[in-house]
Amino acid sequence: MAVNASKPLLRQLGLLAVLFGAIPAALTLIGGGYPFQVGITALIFVTLAVSLNLVTGTAGLLSLGHAGFFGVGAYAAALTATKLHWPFLLTLPFAGLVAAALGVIVALPTMRLISIYFAVATLGVGEMIHVSLLNWVSFTRGPMGIRSIPPIEILGFDLSGVVGGYYVAAVVAALAIFAVHRLTHSYYGNALRSLREDDQCAAAMGLNPVRLKIEAFAVSCAIAGIAGAVYAHTASFISPDSFRFEESILILAMIVVGGLGSVPGAIVGSVLLIVLPEVLRGIGDFRMIAVGVFMFLSILFLPKGLLGEASAIGLARRQLGAAWRGDIGAGWK
Repeated sequence: MAVNASKPLLRQLGLLAVLFGAIPAALTLIGGGYPFQVGITALIFVTLAVSLNLVTGTAGLLSLGHAGFFGVGAYAAALTATKLHWPFLLTLPFAGLVAAALGVIVALPTMRLISIYFAVATLGVGEMIHVSLLNWVSFTRGPMGIRSIPPIEILGFDLSGVVGGYYVAAVVAALAIFAVHRLTHSYYGNALRSLREDDQCAAAMGLNPVRLKIEAFAVSCAIAGIAGAVYAHTASFISPDSFRFEESILILAMIVVGGLGSVPGAIVGSVLLIVLPEVLRGIGDFRMIAVGVFMFLSILFLPKGLLGEASAIGLARRQLGAAWRGDIGAGWK
């Protein structure tokens, strides 16, 4: 039993070793600066894809405005850092709180909507956020953006370089993956899946669909806001162009290609759609055609995604099997 219980821990330690050891070493060998910047971007989008997967893949709420909450977090961190001189350890949680609060405000009147109606509502919210960032010049500087955002510094340690930024983005992505994994592979996650399948039946079983949807949406927005803070501090410059509708569609494509409802699928999908265009730079403008063909073929032949929800749940239950059986004091009950 002790050997079986240690297997999930060994797998997790192995993944952490790859994330914090093998990948940075490989990026250093490839060429340093620019590969690390691509790695930071990939990790930020991993965080965004995992957060969207919670509300769209698990709870079944199609959100088309996720980039808006990403932008709210980025601007919250940038404004407090440049105007109030807050350190990174304050701007990071503050960005998540602001995005979560806005998510709750949006969710309260829209959570009774279903299917395409909710999707159109979130699309409108995302566009309102983008237009506000673009035209509220006195507050956001509009199309000029915010420059000279302070780099990351934690407890006196200067992490302004791309290597330091990579490790910060990796820590944030790992924590987001862990949090969403624990939420989705628990009884709470099963409750969210029941809403996705039939919210009326879930309500008949004693669940509160509106409350559960608001909670899931708030958590998703909070994680997106935190990703925005990481982006703002690592890029040192943000503008409304980085938080357009196209970014929301890209994040949605990541979880669809990877597998709706699958945390590993969201990770794989986001890494592929960020890294693949960079790998194909040698073919020039044809690279986006190649990426489009890859997405088309993946959906055509793997409609449930590269790592679908069923396989992800099976993997989680094999790893946490003892917890689900109640043999050890782990798991959420």
